Amino acid sequence: MAPYPADLSTDACTLPDGRTLSYATGGDPDGRPVVVHHGTPGSRLFGALLSDPAAETGVRLLVPDRPGYGRSSAPPAEWSWEEWPADLAELLDAESVDRAGALGFSGGGPFALAAASDDRVARVGLVSSVVPPAENALATLASVPFALRAMFRLSKSVASLSGPNAVVSQYTDRSVSDAVGEAVAADFHEALDRGARAVERENRAFASASLDPGRLDVPVRAWHGTTDENTPISPVQTLVDAVDGTLETAEADHLGTLLDRRRAALEWVGGAE
Repeated sequence: MAPYPADLSTDACTLPDGRTLSYATGGDPDGRPVVVHHGTPGSRLFGALLSDPAAETGVRLLVPDRPGYGRSSAPPAEWSWEEWPADLAELLDAESVDRAGALGFSGGGPFALAAASDDRVARVGLVSSVVPPAENALATLASVPFALRAMFRLSKSVASLSGPNAVVSQYTDRSVSDAVGEAVAADFHEALDRGARAVERENRAFASASLDPGRLDVPVRAWHGTTDENTPISPVQTLVDAVDGTLETAEADHLGTLLDRRRAALEWVGGAE
């Protein structure tokens, strides 16, 4: 894998209410478009982990900073993934995209599923995905917002002092290359550069809201690790069964599943069988 920041460029579009939606582009500029939804926390810099396999498989990456992360404006109060498709439609218009796949990693999964309400989204792929209502430590902590924000402020400070491994260890037990470690750390720091309110908002929604499988009428495929301690596999299996999708398991943890299956996920979501 090429050293971070890989082959990424940053652009932005202005939303109808005046907010800015920032996003990275990478991979094959003439390839099949795939909108990648970063984790929670995360940013457009997540694309550095996918840019090389995207280029190799003929996929054009579009990786937005979700509202409140990175360079994207904070959203209105009580904004949630239900409003995400309207924002995403502006990005697709700005990039002249008629048809795209949607890929979500971890906390990006619910947003990738929401994106499917836009009829320009042809497929949804989920990697190590959260499935609301989530029952994990972060979702529980989100009920005490100041505590969750304080935890992430502390985590960011520790990571700044300790280096990339302090971030990587939150997502995998395996050793990773320097390039992967730098990309994961850069994504984490960019996500929290303006504080942790976006993380709080998303985890609060993950804990309290539910997904409606009946609204999904596009193919769905998930990749999930059997040793993932960040997001449990059973809700993913339930969701996939409900939408007649496919679940491919890996003997890997949270980030390990992404690293092992990113090429396969991009190929499928991009429409190449």
